[in-house]
Amino acid sequence: MPEDAVLAAAADSVASLALAGLRARPKTLPARLFYDDAGCRLFYRITELPEYYLTRTELALLAQVAAEVAAMLPAPALLVEYGASDETKAGFLLDQRRGGVPVFAAYVPIDVAAPALDALQGRLARARPELRVWPVAADFLAPIALPLGGGERARLGFFPGSTIGNLDPAQARLFLAGVRRALGPGGRLLVGVDLRKDPAILLPAYDDAAGVTAAFNRNLLVRLNREAGATFDPLAFDHRALWNAEEGRIEMHLVSRRPQAVTVAGEIVRFAAGEMIHTENSYKHSLSGFAGLAAAGGWRTERVWTDPAGLFSVHLLGG
Repeated sequence: MPEDAVLAAAADSVASLALAGLRARPKTLPARLFYDDAGCRLFYRITELPEYYLTRTELALLAQVAAEVAAMLPAPALLVEYGASDETKAGFLLDQRRGGVPVFAAYVPIDVAAPALDALQGRLARARPELRVWPVAADFLAPIALPLGGGERARLGFFPGSTIGNLDPAQARLFLAGVRRALGPGGRLLVGVDLRKDPAILLPAYDDAAGVTAAFNRNLLVRLNREAGATFDPLAFDHRALWNAEEGRIEMHLVSRRPQAVTVAGEIVRFAAGEMIHTENSYKHSLSGFAGLAAAGGWRTERVWTDPAGLFSVHLLGG
C-alpha cells in the first residue's frame, strides 16, 4: 500500500541519517531526530521547567513587542513561522488588530512534524476561522517555496525559541540568506536569540534536576530502535550537557556507560566506555555578534528588545 511505502522511505531516511552520524568521529546524531511524537511531548515539558528560562522569558518579550512589530507592517500581512509545531508564540502576533481587523490575514507554519501541523491547523480553524492557514511539512533548512500571492501587503518571517542557536554560524548564515530570498523584497524577520551568560544559569537549562532533558536526549535512541531497527539500551547511556566556551555553545551528548556494540539498520556500531554521541549544539550570541551574523545573511537590524535581566533577545530584521 502507498502508506507502507511512505513509512518505509521515512524509516530509511532515519536510518541513513543515524548511520551517517554514527560512522563519523566523533559520533553524532542530528538534532532533527529529537522531534518524534514522544520527543515533542518531552520538549514541551522542558519548556515548563523552572531551570529553562528561555521560553517564559521569550513569551514575556513577545507579549511586550508584538503590537509594536505589527504596527510597522502594512495590512493585510502574511506570517511565516519556521519550526512551528505549536501556535502559542505566533498567537501574540496573530492577535494584533487594526481598525478591528486582524493585521495578519494568513499564516504559513513550517515544521518537519506533520502530525503537529495537522493538529495546529485544526485548532486554528476553530479559534481563528478568518485566518488562512497553509501548513508546510518540511525541514526549514531546505529551500522552501512559500505559498505567497494571496494579496498580503507585507511578509513577516518568525523564528522564535532561539532555534537559530541550534545552527552553527555557517548554517545560520545560509538559513538567514534563504529566508531572505523566500520572503522576497520588503520581507522582515522576527527572531528569538538566547544571549551569552554565566554557565551557572545556562547549564541547568539543559540538565534539569527532574531529568526531563535527559529523557529527551535518550529518546533519540528509543526512536532509532523503533524506526531504524536499532538495539540501543537507552539506560546504557548518560545524558551530559557541557559549556564549550571557545565555541560559545552548550553541547548535549549521550555517553556510553560501558563498552558495547549496537546494531543500527543491520550495521554494528561499537562504543568504548565513556565514548560520546554529540546530539545537539545551542549557540549563545552577543547582541553585536548576532547583528553581524544577520548582516552576513543579508539582513539589517531594525530593532532589538531584551528582558531586564539580559537573558534573552528578540530581533526585528529588515531586508
